[in-house]
Order: sequence, then C-alpha cells, then structure tokens
Amino acid sequence: MTIKQWGARWLARRYARRHRREQESAVYYQSLTLHALLAEAEYTAFGKAHGFHDIMTYDDYRRTVPIRDYEGLKPYIERIIAGEADVLWPGRPLYFAKTSGTTSGVKYIPLTKASLPSHLNTARNVLLAYLQRHPDSRLVEGKMIFLSGTPELEPVGGILTGRLSGIVHHHIPAYLRRNRLPSFEVNMIEDWEQKIEAVVKETLNAPMTLISGIPPWLQNYFEVLLERTGKSTVKEVFPSLEVVIHGGVNFEPYRAVLTEMVGPGVEWIETYPASEGFIAYQDTADPEEGLFLNVNAGMFFEFVPVERLHDPRPPRYALDNVDAGVNYAVVISSNAGLWSYLLGDTVRFTSLNPFRIKVTGRTHHFISAFGEHVIAEEVEQAMTEAARTFGLRLREFHVAPYVPTAAGEKPRYEWFLELEKGGLPDVAQVARYLHEALAQQNIYYADLVRGEILDVPRIYPLPEGTFTQYLKQAGKLGGQNKPPRLANHREVADALLALIPSNRTHG
Repeated sequence: MTIKQWGARWLARRYARRHRREQESAVYYQSLTLHALLAEAEYTAFGKAHGFHDIMTYDDYRRTVPIRDYEGLKPYIERIIAGEADVLWPGRPLYFAKTSGTTSGVKYIPLTKASLPSHLNTARNVLLAYLQRHPDSRLVEGKMIFLSGTPELEPVGGILTGRLSGIVHHHIPAYLRRNRLPSFEVNMIEDWEQKIEAVVKETLNAPMTLISGIPPWLQNYFEVLLERTGKSTVKEVFPSLEVVIHGGVNFEPYRAVLTEMVGPGVEWIETYPASEGFIAYQDTADPEEGLFLNVNAGMFFEFVPVERLHDPRPPRYALDNVDAGVNYAVVISSNAGLWSYLLGDTVRFTSLNPFRIKVTGRTHHFISAFGEHVIAEEVEQAMTEAARTFGLRLREFHVAPYVPTAAGEKPRYEWFLELEKGGLPDVAQVARYLHEALAQQNIYYADLVRGEILDVPRIYPLPEGTFTQYLKQAGKLGGQNKPPRLANHREVADALLALIPSNRTHG
C-alpha cells in the first residue's frame, strides 16, 4: 500500500465516523446551523431589517423571514454590487456564481469565505464515501478528469464572477492537483469541439480512475474518445477506471446509453450541487436509496409542499417535520447570505433515517435535459418573436428535449407547431431562428450552442386539430385544460408524434 492510499484510507475512516454522527443527529445539526447563521448575520443589513437579534426559535424565524426567490433577494444583491458591505453576510462575498435567472436574466449568487469550503469539502466527501465502501481502491493513484466550464472569471462590482465549476477549479486541494485533468490550459479553451479534442488527447494514455461531469458533456467526451481509439467501451480505454460521478441534470434519459458506453465494472455516483450550495450526494453504492442531505455544511433547510407553494403563507417544515414520499420545494438559509431562499428544485424523501432525497423536478415549467435550465418565459418569447418575424399563424405549440440514442447524434430540442393555413414558409430557417433566440436569452443554452453540444432544433408541423385530438385521447378535453408549452420529458412529445400521419421529420 502506498503512502497516498494509506492516507486516503485514514481520511475515509474519519469521514465515516463524522458521517455516522450526521446521519444519527441530523435534526440537532440543523438546529445548531440555524442559530449559528442568525448569530453571525445579526448585524448585517438583512439581519437588522428582520430582527435576527430577537429570533429564538425556528417558529420565530419562519414568522419573521418570508420565503423569497432571486427576485426578492435581488435588491440586496444590487447593494453588494454597488460596493456595500455587511448586506446579507458579514463583509463582502469572495465570488459571485453566475447562473440563469427567470425574469431577471443572469443571477449572481454570492459565495462567501464561510460558504465556499462547503462546496469543496462536500466534493471531497463524495470521494471519501466511495473509498470507505472500497478500502482497497486505487482511486487516488490514478488521474481524475473533471469536465467543467471555463475557469475564467470577470469582476462584477469588484467581485470575481463566473460559473461555479470555474470558481471551484481555482480551489482544488493540493493533494488532488497532480491527479487532476484536464490541465488549466485545456480548460481555458472556449471552443468546445477544440476543447474536447484536447481533453481526449490529454487523457488518452493517462491511468484514469475517475471521470466526472454533467451527462451531456460526458456523452460527448465518451463518443470522441471511442471514435479515436476504436474501442467498444470506455473501460477498455481506461482499465483502471473505477467511478463516474455525475450531477446537475436528470440522469435517467442518459442512463442506458452512458452505462453501455462505459461498460461494466464501474460505479456511478450521483451528486446534487447548486450554485447556492452543495445540497446532497450519494453516500451508498445503490442510487435508489437517494442522496444524503448535507445537514452539517452551513445550510439550514426548509421544505414546502409543492401544492401549497403559492399560498399567501405556505406551510414550511424543518427537517424534523417532513414526511417520506411527499413532493417538497426546497428552501435554504446559508452562510452565503441566502435567507429562506426558494431554490427552485423539488425533492421527495426516500428515507427519514437517515435523511435521503431524490430530486423530482423544478418549481417552474422548464427544460434542463442538458443543463440549460430553459424556462417557459424564454420558450414563449422565442416563439412569439419567430411568429412575428415569419408571419406564422400559431395555434399551439409544445417543446421537448431529444436525447440521442445513437453515437454521432447530438441532443436537440423538438418543437411541435400547430399552425393555421399557410404552414411554415421555411422550416430550416425557423428552426435556426428559434435556436438563436433561445441562445440570446439563456446563457447555458448559449454555452451548449457555442460548444456544439446542442444541435439545431427539429420542427414538426402539426395538422390543425392535433392538440385537441391529443387532449381528447388524454381525457383532458374541455374545461381549462391545455397542453403544456414545454416539458422536461417526452410524454407529450411522443403522443404528438403518434398523431402525425406521415411522422415526417423537419428542420
């Protein structure tokens, strides 16, 4: 056993003891976290405005601090950007993590000196949990690839700003730097096609033991890798490969294709990172058990039943009052200066002892099959502009993601357009217009377009009456029922495809 393996095994044992305490005393850790957060932020602008000094219990807190989304937090963020200190958290943030917003475009999520370690430490814990399950692992002896966004940062209000993955790149622990690939120079390549070629070249003959990234990026990397080597599976290319870590996107649509590409003998681990905090991670070998909620990482969690989310004062539950199997919206307060912040994700508990969750969706209509987080407003705006530009007489439409099932095929959106007489003047031109309109509105969609990961949409013109026929077959015709404009699944899309007489593909 090498010194590095011995050290990793020792750290894994320490992690296991700490993790066992967190599992057994999760409610206690959550209570400690809330009181520590309130004490630390008592004299901030937000703390003074909401009477943190007088809050003694969780009941006091939820009566005093309302749930808010980014729009509600935005005035405070603007004060920080303007140069003010001690607004949401003592001092000023170290970074802003830039992400897509809903009505406000780009969001700037603060990362503080207190909150940044939880992102890094939880990523470390994912590895330590694996090493605890596999004490004879040689994971730390090999190379580890982390497919991520560019580490380039730019100042916003004097605060360095960029993608979360790019920020984290600057804080890789020393003990992992020699193991990590791709190199900084390769990660800085903007053009995705060039970058993926460079990544393949850099990793081709390396003793890879771990690969990590969001599923569409993993698929792209694996396709190029197998094409260059002529091998059947990634495991054949990297015999030492032990684990693939994924997160950020629903894995189910990718599972069959990716597991076949990788081959047997590799463990898959799911994580739930967000710009607002590293929420949960898989701490067992079985993904069906769910993800362990990160109860001792500077975040206090609240949960709102999804069906009550839009009540004037929706019910809010701390960890000790949640139920298994219920769909909850996630609300967090954290040492990044987020206070009863609506994360936008929905989860359900698969276990209450310990507390484990599965991500079930988003609180708003959206598509994020490839990590783009496109929302209803963006889709509808793109369609409105296209209809105006091309003189389309639109009756109804639906948008769904298409995940490739064959090598060489790219992910794309599929638009189902029911039009009045006249149809589409130029299918390819409309498809390109919609593609560019979404890229202008959504920074993640634009990243995927620039990286040549996401293909131009495919359009299916529908005969008049198709959506009515769909609703009738679904038993939803009449009343206020209408088909969803967009979905993160293909249930509606596949039903519409079955109703197209010729089932022809356009665009």
